[in-house]
Amino acid sequence: MAKLGYIQVTRQCNQKCIICSNPPVERRLSFRKAREKIDEIKKEGGEGVIITGGEPTLYKDLHKLVAYAYRVGIFPRIISNGQKLADLEYAKSLKEVGLQHLHVSIYSYKSDVQAAISKNKDSLKNIKKTLENLKKIGGVTVDINIAISKLNANHLSKTTEWLTKKYPFIQHFVFNNLDPFMNRASESPRVIPRLHDFELELYRALKILDSHQKTFRVERVPLCYLSEFEFASTETRKIVKKEARTVYFLDKKGKSTQNEWKSEKTACCLQCSLNDICAGLYAWGRYYSVKELSPVFVDKEDIIKKIKNEE
Repeated sequence: MAKLGYIQVTRQCNQKCIICSNPPVERRLSFRKAREKIDEIKKEGGEGVIITGGEPTLYKDLHKLVAYAYRVGIFPRIISNGQKLADLEYAKSLKEVGLQHLHVSIYSYKSDVQAAISKNKDSLKNIKKTLENLKKIGGVTVDINIAISKLNANHLSKTTEWLTKKYPFIQHFVFNNLDPFMNRASESPRVIPRLHDFELELYRALKILDSHQKTFRVERVPLCYLSEFEFASTETRKIVKKEARTVYFLDKKGKSTQNEWKSEKTACCLQCSLNDICAGLYAWGRYYSVKELSPVFVDKEDIIKKIKNEE
């Protein structure tokens, strides 16, 4: 996988998602500073940049930044909620300046669930328009990001099935288990799922994607909940390949490079054959129980080999 840097350009958003990890602040990144960060990513051997927020389509210099990244040879991507891109001309304008890869965040194929999480009754309708626009335009790779919460955990497979059938041009999917310590999620414990809440549905979703020859990743889910698909764990892949992730935040965190991918472990983890390549259970004790974990006994070398062979 290409070495990527992440740049937060704004924390403003046109939705008010109840599981948001980055609620709005007034600060935005100047174009000069954003350009400097692109240059820094290039200097450090980066091949691409993921422009994120907040909602990056609200950043007034987005077109200039995408164009600059493209011009200096840093592959530009955007993570978006798909609201503003429902405007066909706006979507076209981003492609024209160099956008070739877009990550669209969606929660559910059910309009009421999507609206309940995003606090936007038109959210799913706009995402559908965005995906149709991207299909019409062509030439832009589309990924889907699905944050797992209590509200969508029981129909992950249905959402996945709908997306693969309705929009077959989408090739890559990312499932993110909710970060319970992040801002709005920590204020709404009712939205935080237990591992058992999504175990079966996540498995079904991954089976669907695998059967359609799609690629996929899963974040913040221990390997004992990824039977058959351990290779898809983002953290495990980082551990195996000894990769880091650099993010330029707008808040006091500033530039943050993550080299360590392991969270808490418990006694049963020490018995597990995958202990060395598993990140463990994020936020256990407060939001998750170690009782949800159990050791597995499969050959870790097979998983390592599969990950390395995909390089």
